[in-house]
Amino acid sequence: MFTSMTGFARREFKTDIIAGAMQIKSYNNRYLDIVISLPPQLSMFEPLFQQALSESIRRGKIEFSLRVKSFSYPVNVQPDTSAAKAIYSALAEIGKSLEMTEKPNLSMIASFDGVLQYDRDVDIDVIWQSLKPVLNALIDEFNEHRKREGQATGTNIFAELDRFTSMLAVIRQNASQMDELIKTQLRERFDELLPKGYDEQRLLQEVAVQLVRLTINEEIARLDAHLAAFKTIAAEQMPAKKLDFLCQEMNREVNTIGSKNILIPVSHAIIEMKDALENIREQLRNIE
Repeated sequence: MFTSMTGFARREFKTDIIAGAMQIKSYNNRYLDIVISLPPQLSMFEPLFQQALSESIRRGKIEFSLRVKSFSYPVNVQPDTSAAKAIYSALAEIGKSLEMTEKPNLSMIASFDGVLQYDRDVDIDVIWQSLKPVLNALIDEFNEHRKREGQATGTNIFAELDRFTSMLAVIRQNASQMDELIKTQLRERFDELLPKGYDEQRLLQEVAVQLVRLTINEEIARLDAHLAAFKTIAAEQMPAKKLDFLCQEMNREVNTIGSKNILIPVSHAIIEMKDALENIREQLRNIE
């Protein structure tokens, strides 16, 4: 149902052309951020890796790396004899100034950048067809790992949602008692201020006004709707951002109930509900 943003997969491979290892690691992130590390001779494949990863992953910081152990494409090597001669002369001049009899050797000269220039006659399509099946298998393994992580997180989220729902049931049970308490307190207030008597109709009007202002039935109904929406969104595997926004709306309703509350059991239930929502939101930050 849920897919975690944290995951890991590594796969070693060997084909007729190339051998090496691919690896994917991911972390929590608000958006999709893909970082690709390739050896220089395969840098031209970065857009292809970028596209393949972005098609399978919606959110998170993704670190992908490819390490090459062997690469069996022909290499064209071209010596720069002018550079070699210049380097030889410079090294010989240094040796002479230091009164050294040792002459520069070939391996020393060849170690300088630019003396030997090489490139591979790379056929991008052929190499990509060799790499793509490995990448697809790696992404499948990576996604399976994220789903297992997400399943465990989802279990925790719904446990907290059940705790929230049970506390909402406590509030629902006390809602009518709150209404009766409001009526009782208003009548006592009228009796205190108007001991010689008062118009019963005026009392009923004031009770109606206070019930409209302080009753929590509407908040309970909206919380019921939000809970149903949460389960629907989670079942449809929609982005966790929507669930987080829904939790914010649920938190507002809980705060409103708290501002109207006059009963201790409801106060305790509100504390539990707010704690459950905070735990849910914390775990949703790890969901894609």
